[in-house]
Amino acid sequence: MEKGFVFLDEVLRNVRWDAKYATWDNFTGKPVDGYEVNRIAGTNALARGLLEARDHAASLGYGLLLWDGYRPKRAVDCFLRWSEQPEDGLTKERYYPNIERAEMLAKGYVASRSSHSRGSAIDLTLYHLDTGTLVPMGGNFDFMDERSHHATRMITSVEAQNRGHLRSIMESSGFEAYSFEWWHYMLKNEPYPNSYFDFPVL
Repeated sequence: MEKGFVFLDEVLRNVRWDAKYATWDNFTGKPVDGYEVNRIAGTNALARGLLEARDHAASLGYGLLLWDGYRPKRAVDCFLRWSEQPEDGLTKERYYPNIERAEMLAKGYVASRSSHSRGSAIDLTLYHLDTGTLVPMGGNFDFMDERSHHATRMITSVEAQNRGHLRSIMESSGFEAYSFEWWHYMLKNEPYPNSYFDFPVL
């Protein structure tokens, strides 16, 4: 592990995770370059922010489910190569039914340089501590559509309220939201703002 980074599961007790890009359950339809294990890494600063977010969420009856943290640059490059390949239809209906692969970059769903590669961004959602069920957010992780935007009017009032709970928890813990993805948050005071790392998650 790179100095200054940790596996978040070693620091964050009572937090669930499912590193989607280490599995076949993601928009590329297969494990992504650089993700060798189903674990999520991040900077020490990210871990501290998430500890605060975890405690805030728990006070409201919620737990955190993490989907992605540190993302190797080679994974970002893998996304870019994938977006340039001919459409095979395997994941389109689930993840990007209303746009084409080639539009992902221009529409802000895939980045040529990702804040995740700096180690201080996190993709996550909430679940109910008493039942373990996910909190309805009006759309799934990595659903590339206007429905995923914070400003969308395409979800129910309850789903919008739930997104508001997540946003309040994260912003009060030192994170800022990304307007196009309700699940994506980044530390306001990240330790490596100009560094894009490429070590694999092993």
